[in-house]
Amino acid sequence: MSAPESSRRVALLTLGCARNEVDSEELAGRLGEGGWELVDADGPGGADVVVVNTCAFVASAKKDSVDTLLAAADTGAKVVAVGCMAERYGVELAESMPEAAAVLGFDHYPDLADRLADVVAGRRVESHVPADRRTLLPITPVHRQRAAGEVALPGHGWGPRVLRRRLDDAPVAPLKIASGCDRRCAFCAIPSFRGAFVSRHPDEIVAEAAWLAGQGARELFLVSENSTSYGKDLDRSLGGLEALLPRLAAVPGVDRVRVSYLQPAETRPALVEAIAGTPGVADYFDMSFQHASEPVLRRMRRFGSTGSFLALIDRIRGLAPAAGIRSNVIVGFPGETEADLAELERFLTAARLDAVGVFGYSDEDGTEAEGLPGKLDEDAVAERVARVSDLVEQLTAQRAEDRIGEEVTVLVEQAGAECLGRAAHQAPEVDGECVLPDGAGLAAGDLVRGTVRAAEGVDLVVDPLEVLPRRARP
Repeated sequence: MSAPESSRRVALLTLGCARNEVDSEELAGRLGEGGWELVDADGPGGADVVVVNTCAFVASAKKDSVDTLLAAADTGAKVVAVGCMAERYGVELAESMPEAAAVLGFDHYPDLADRLADVVAGRRVESHVPADRRTLLPITPVHRQRAAGEVALPGHGWGPRVLRRRLDDAPVAPLKIASGCDRRCAFCAIPSFRGAFVSRHPDEIVAEAAWLAGQGARELFLVSENSTSYGKDLDRSLGGLEALLPRLAAVPGVDRVRVSYLQPAETRPALVEAIAGTPGVADYFDMSFQHASEPVLRRMRRFGSTGSFLALIDRIRGLAPAAGIRSNVIVGFPGETEADLAELERFLTAARLDAVGVFGYSDEDGTEAEGLPGKLDEDAVAERVARVSDLVEQLTAQRAEDRIGEEVTVLVEQAGAECLGRAAHQAPEVDGECVLPDGAGLAAGDLVRGTVRAAEGVDLVVDPLEVLPRRARP
């Protein structure tokens, strides 16, 4: 028996990465079809249920998820945990957090509207029991597509139509091209709860891109756990990411396509050429270097070196000199020596990256690194994080200063007397922004050609030259 219509008010709170944002918008579409009214958690009248899409990336993300669940419970609404933390810990999270009326995993997503009705009606909902999701699909990538329809992965097995509802009116929208990961990095638990790698069919992705353009998105931000693997489990005639990018860039209404999360060891020359040479695709390379010392990379179960990484960067800049290149690095990994850290600093100094996220190593449940010898104490890790962060701050500021006088195309995201937006080398939230101090008359969603006048850290001050015409929407 379903809850009465007057009791079907739901709020969605999203934590973590852009992949979670897509999941929340897919859940919003499903809940809308199931008769639920989406409301703000703190809006007038409140919500009957608050669904918190949790993150479990690192310890701080887990804490944020718990804090958000507790704050949601304080509103008086029933609270339901979904997302990565719920999938990863399931029953354990439910037992430690009685404030949550239900803890649901990815397999509950197709029936979430009914499960929320159970929660409102006071019926018991069994908590998710975690399992290693890598075991739910065949090991061989070419056999996964048929099985993906039999296993309810977020974004897979839900039919060809777009079942998604935008939760904001931003001119940039994430678009998921795949789920899961086949890599076995020693520090990462994501494959165990996101599962094996599964590509979405390119026709499905292009259809969703057209829908997003119709909703006002001018930039599409392609997200996955490993974009360089896209297409390896599809029929070869469909091609990989190199074949998908031109199709997405040709969608009416789409002015910019941006790729995220590339594995350096898998980044083929043809992919570099496709990103750098396809009109409408941002010259932007989100490279997951993680470190540069060969001994550390081997312990991480990764590949590469300072030399190979710099050669890749040279190849990118040979094709696109103004390309934006960003990365994340982990310092304080078990066994990391002063020589290893110095090698990382040597690489960062030579690479001249536009943005770098610096993370201190911490144990993640169930990972290989959790059992490795040579652990550094927390103070030593914190000191190394501060040391590398200081270096990165100087290097990225210098890189931004190098752009003074450069012509950039800025997508305006916040209008006003002083407009804020991003150039092609800047991804949402993580890479700095462009400030247009003379932005009167500009609107969110405008694409503006301008000249960089100054740099403030990684942020750029841009003088507008002209507003570029909008491409026709579908």
